[in-house]
Order: sequence, then C-alpha cells, then structure tokens
Amino acid sequence: MQQEGKSETTVTERHNPERNDERYDPQRVESKWFERWKQDATLYAAEPDSKKKKYYVLEMLPYPSGALHMGHVRNYSIGDALARYMWMNGYNVLHPMGWDSFGLPAENAAIQNNTPPRQWTLGNIANMKAQMNRLGFAYDWSREVTTCLPDYYRWNQWFFLKLFERGLAYRKKSKVNWCPKCCTVLANEQVLSNGCCWRHEDTLVEQRELEQWFVRTTKYAEELLHGLDRLDGWPEKVRTMQRNWIGRSEGTLVDFKLDGASGPAGTSISVFTTRVDTIYGATSVQLAPEHPIVKDLAATNADLRAKVDQLIAEQRKAKEAGDIGEIEKHGVPTGRYAINPFNGEKIPVWVANYILMDYGTGAIMSVPAHDERDYEFAKKYKLEVRLVVVPVSNDPEETVAEPPLPFIAHEGVLINSGHYNGLTCDEAIKKMSAHAEKEGFGKATVTYRLKDWGISRQRYWGTPIPMLYCEKDGIVAVPEKDLPVILPENVDITLTGGSPLGRVPEFVNATCPKCGGPARRETDTMDTFVDSSWYFYRYTDAHNDRAPFDGKIAQYWFPIDQYIGGVEHAILHLIYSRFWTKFMRDLGMITNDEPVDRLFTQGMVIKDGAKMSKSLGNVVSPDEMVARYGADAARLYSLFAAPPDRDLDWQDSGIEGIQRFLGRVYRFVVRNTPVLAVSRSASSGTAHAETLRATSLQPGARVIQRKLHQTIKRVSDDFRGRWHFNTCISAIMELVNVLYGAEEAIARNEIPAPFLAEVERNLVLLLAPFAPYLAHELWEMLGEKGNLLKAPWPKYDAALAKEEELEIPVQVNGKLRSRVVVPADATEETVLERALADEKVRAAIAGKQIVKKIYVPGKLVNIVVK
Repeated sequence: MQQEGKSETTVTERHNPERNDERYDPQRVESKWFERWKQDATLYAAEPDSKKKKYYVLEMLPYPSGALHMGHVRNYSIGDALARYMWMNGYNVLHPMGWDSFGLPAENAAIQNNTPPRQWTLGNIANMKAQMNRLGFAYDWSREVTTCLPDYYRWNQWFFLKLFERGLAYRKKSKVNWCPKCCTVLANEQVLSNGCCWRHEDTLVEQRELEQWFVRTTKYAEELLHGLDRLDGWPEKVRTMQRNWIGRSEGTLVDFKLDGASGPAGTSISVFTTRVDTIYGATSVQLAPEHPIVKDLAATNADLRAKVDQLIAEQRKAKEAGDIGEIEKHGVPTGRYAINPFNGEKIPVWVANYILMDYGTGAIMSVPAHDERDYEFAKKYKLEVRLVVVPVSNDPEETVAEPPLPFIAHEGVLINSGHYNGLTCDEAIKKMSAHAEKEGFGKATVTYRLKDWGISRQRYWGTPIPMLYCEKDGIVAVPEKDLPVILPENVDITLTGGSPLGRVPEFVNATCPKCGGPARRETDTMDTFVDSSWYFYRYTDAHNDRAPFDGKIAQYWFPIDQYIGGVEHAILHLIYSRFWTKFMRDLGMITNDEPVDRLFTQGMVIKDGAKMSKSLGNVVSPDEMVARYGADAARLYSLFAAPPDRDLDWQDSGIEGIQRFLGRVYRFVVRNTPVLAVSRSASSGTAHAETLRATSLQPGARVIQRKLHQTIKRVSDDFRGRWHFNTCISAIMELVNVLYGAEEAIARNEIPAPFLAEVERNLVLLLAPFAPYLAHELWEMLGEKGNLLKAPWPKYDAALAKEEELEIPVQVNGKLRSRVVVPADATEETVLERALADEKVRAAIAGKQIVKKIYVPGKLVNIVVK
C-alpha cells in the first residue's frame, strides 16, 4: 500500500490519455463555457441580505454607440479582474452594468439613417451587451439600467421636481454656450479649454441669450471643494482638476460707477478683486469684450464695435489654440471713465482680450504696479503705473527703496493710499472691505469659478423636463402622480427650429393642474449628465417602481468601493455626481456624503499615434480579436501591455504573444495533470497545503514551491495596492517558465504528484481573474467540482517564498566587479568574507588599501579602496 505523502505514480499515469490534444483551441473552450455560463442567470448576482463584507466595483456606464472597441475592453477588464478577485476573497460583490442611452448621437443617426433614436439605441445596446457577454465580463445583468427607458427617466423627472421645490432648479434668461453642430446649449463644463464643443472638438462654441433651466450647483460649492480633502482614494490629478474648476477665491466685490450716460446694462461696473488693498493703484478698469456695458458703449460707436469684434476673434483663436493665458494682450479704450469709489478718481475704461466674461464678473480693476498682466498691458499702452504697496522694513528708521515692478508680494505696507497708508496688506483688506460694505458700494465676498448647471437642451432624445407654462398660473410643476412625462415617438428630427418636441402638438398641449385651463409643456430636455449623476444608486434597487431606490439597500452598498473610468470625466460627470449625492443626502434618501470611495482613471488605448476612436478610424474591434485570438487573450493583453493608469500603444504582435502564453499554460496542464491528484481533488485547500508541508521536497520541487508563493504574493499585492496588472501577469508567466523548466524532473518522478496538483491548482486560481475561460477549463480538467468564481484565493506563505540562497552584487569603488552566492540568512561577516575571497574582487583590490566595507543586507556589497 502507498504511504501517505509518498508518490508512486508512474509517468504513464500522469498523462491523461483522454486529453491527447495539447493544442489550445480558444474558440472551442470559450464557446463551451459561454454556453454554460449563459444558462445560469444568477451566476454573477450579488447576494441579498448577506452578512458578508460588501464590495461595490463599477466601471463607468457606456454610451451605446453601436460597438465596443479595445479601449472599452481595457476599462471593463480592469473592473472584471478586480470583481473576480474580490469574489475569491469572500466578498459579496456588486458588479453591474447599464447604458447611458440618451444623447445627441442617436438623433444624428436618426437623421443620417432614417432610424428612430429609440430603435437605433436599443439595437446598439443589444449588440454591445452580446459583445460584453462573449468577452466573459462578470456582470449582474439583473440590475441593468437603461437611462432612455421611462422606468429610469421617470426618476430624473422626480428629482427635478424635488430640486424645483427647494429652489435648486430655476429658470432664467442668460447667455449660454451654443454649439452650432449640436444645435443645443452646453453647460460650461462641456466647453473645452480651446472654446470648442466637447462632442465636436473642431467647432467653436457661440454665445446666445436664451431662457434656460439651471440647477443651483453653486449652493454646494463650498462642500464640493472641502469634500475633496477627504477623498484620499482619488487620484490627486482629478482632485486638483476639480479644485481648479470650483475655483474658490476670497476677496472683495467693488462697484465702480460709469461716468456719463448709460445704456440698458446700467452704470455699475462690478469688479471682484483679491487685492482691494491695491485699489488706490488702479489706473484703469478693463472689461471683457462680451461685457454688457461694452455692448451698450459699442451700440452707438461703429469704430469701437469693430475693434471689440476683433478682440472677440482673438479670444476665440486663443481658446482654439488651447491656452487663453498665453494670448498676446490687446485692448481698446472706450473713451469713457469709471469712478473709483475709494478716492473719487476717474480712470479710463478699456476693453481687453485677456479678460473673460465667464470668469469672475467679466471686469477687473487694473493695478499695473502690483500685477504682472496689468503691468504688461500698461507698458504696452502707456498707462500710468502707480506704486501703492512697498516691502515691510525691519528698521523703522530705514527709508524703504521702491521695489522692482511689478511688486506682487502680499507682505507689504500701503503708501499713496490716503488714510490707509502704513497699514499692512492684510489689515488694509479687512478695513477697506468693511468700509465698502458700510458705504454700500461693495463687500467682502467669496466667489467661485463654478457656475450653476444649465441643464436645458433643445434636443429630442433626452428626459422631458416636467414643467408646464400656464397663462394664468405661470410656471407650474407636473404633479408627481403624472410622472413620467413620456417622450413621444415618431418625432420629426431636424437641426433647425429649436426642440423637435415643439412641433408635436399632442406633447406640447397640456392641462394646467392648478386651474384646469390650457397649458404649454416644456419642450427642452435635460442634459444627459443628469442621467449619469445617480445611476449607480439605481443599480442597488433597479426594479423599484415606488422610489428611485430603497435607501436602506443603498446604505449597505455605498459608497462605491472602486469606480473605474477615464480622466476626461474628472469635471463633468464626477462633479455632477458628487453634487447629486449631497442633494439626495439632504433629501434624507441616503446618509453618505460622497458616492465613491476609490477612483481609478485608466489610460487610453492608442493606435497609430492617436486615441482609439471611431472618428479617427483607428478602432480595433474586440469581435475581430476574439475571433482570431480568443476573449481571454484580448482581455489579458489589455491588462499586460501597460500599467492600467498609463496609455497603451496597441500592437497586434502583442496579443499574438499573449495567445501563445495561454497555449503554453494549457499544454502544461494537459501534459502534466496527475491522475492521482484528480482522484484527490475533493480534498480541501487546507489539506492540500498540509500535504505540501509534510512532503520532503527535492531541490527541483522546492524551486517551484518558492516561485509559486512569490507569485501569489506579487499578484495579491498588486490587487491590493498599485494595480500593476502587467507585472503580476508577468509574474505568472515566470512561474509557467519555471514549471516548463521542471518537466524533465516531472518525467523522472522527482516532483511529487500531490505537490504538482497543488501547484497547478494555484496556477489556475491566479489566472482566474484575468483569463476566466481558460481558468474554468483547466479547473474542470484538474477535477475540481466547486465554483471557480468563488474558490478561495491562494494563501501566501512567507516561509515557503523565502529564498534559500541570494546572489549579491559586489562593487569596488562603486563599479560592479563580481557576484557571490550566499545563504539567505548569512551574516554580514560571512557575506563580506565571501566577497573578499572572490577572485575577481581580489584582483580589483590588489595592492590597494581598503578604506570602507559597505553592506546593504541582501542587496549589495561595496568595497571602497584607495
């Protein structure tokens, strides 16, 4: 009888005769598992009422444009690998998917292809969902959300009513951003830094004056800003982008009065300044070319109008180039004056191309002596430069010399500033702000670059805004009981004449719920960023028809543990979703302040030197990659080719190499799966581990064991930390190389069968998050009966991973001369002794005096000689 822990299995027994095809056929294997997984609708479902620790991992939901490309695959492969890893670590995982399915492309497709937007969108969803399933992504489709369906956008409308009730949704006439190609309004966040539309990067955005609906995001500006300090799990780049966009500034609002006749814009020029202490040094007031007062002044002055138009053109060109801050500064005098309220001085009013209407008040007081831009402008146009702040002197008897200009330091004392002379800058700011407020021409204030969110869109394919207009009662909200306001179908979509809904009488004509008289329905639809501001809460309770979601269910899952998406959403989606969470918290729906605990922004997929996109025609189709190489190869390559946070330069040769690697794994297991291990496959992982410890391993097996545990540690550490999946996949490749190197020892029965079975089992577990199709095939091949998706993740043993010998580089005066092999636990004395005894080292130090011996434990020896 065979003794426990001893292997008498012959070479013949180790080869399963039923598996004589060692060639890996990904299509056969993946088709088999695809069909099997399809039969189990609950395979990836989160567990209700679970006592397990939860983990909510989410990739940003896609717009259903028609087909995935490899950029999508990379994003989803990251989240899918993490979800599988967390399942294997015993978590209750929520990993849903849905569709951000309202938006402009569906309308464009309707025009180009004569296909109704709903039909086009739902067809695309079906296609992309099929692609995701074929790629093996582990989504809980029972929670699927489609934002263009009434069961979802009904709650967009419900939220809008709640915003309106609380004064956070309001309508006003204002200048708005208008894209000539989209034929609709854009929020400030949807205008790129070059002044172009976020969808049409070659189309400059225009300014138009329209009645629009706004959401008062500025009410939460301070909280949105300070909340960033607690988002330690977010990339600093994203937090910085949000801080800059919110743009908090403390300062003083001061009203300069326009001297002489005025137009509809009035006589008050409001200026926001962070340095009111320098106001006595103001020698001009400068206005943005699109300032309302400029419009008044140019209305009766054709020459001024022409020059202002030129300044506007220069601004647009600078925005198109991408950096308005680098614009060559030009200005024109208006011939008018403004009165400084602090000293009554009349100073000229100019129009300048570097002043932006959408920043601050669109007007500045120009203080050339204490601002670099103002100094440059004043020198160019020969405006007065008046010093009003000088450096602080430590000697009260010292005569302070005038500093080089512009003197922009905040640490100084005032001169030439009336009775404020002698005050420090900070003292003057406080007293001047108080004086302005007392006299009614200004006040200390905080301003934000963040503006209220304009959500009106003059398009069809979006959520109807649930408001009515009644001649008797004015603006009236649609009652909650009448929601959803259904988007009509079979609408004639054109790019002219405002919203297409305005030409649908059965939609427009309504009854006022207050007086019962005729009313006109709002024909604008909501910005689609409303849809994506709260969708991840709906995932937790996707079929609730009484509320957007159950707060108790959401409380279990939130905040999202890991959110994955592109950095291009740092301002738009991520600010709006943070605002929405705070608003829902204040409604009492949730208790969390932030929606996302950890955020990861993956790099782009680059091909032919540019970001992969349909518009550039450089898209790589995952369908083609799956057909040629298999889904596992497509997924694994997207994770292996570069660290996930870096851009990936797509190379077809790279995915071919990954396919070869997967084939090597398959062949090794086919050739070396021990029959004995299969018969014992029902034993627990603990029993396997005990067998390994009890077995006295020969050196060849010990090498494999050490490499296995080093690989477990490396892969586990990467999942828990930096997410360098490329390095942990590389570690698995190195383990496979070690296994191939041991095949002769395996053939000679020098590797115990139970040990080899355990190594193969752990190899499959390590591969499972990255290549699920192959991993499941090998799992079954090894005779395992349990669900690999939730099989326990392998445990790292530091003792088994420890190297028994180390190779230590030896330097002489910092130059590498040799390497010595020492026991892993060798003392410093032993290492130095070995180093000095090495022939190459002895030759290098012959005839020289040893000054110092440096030993970095386990890393390096350096002998310093002279």
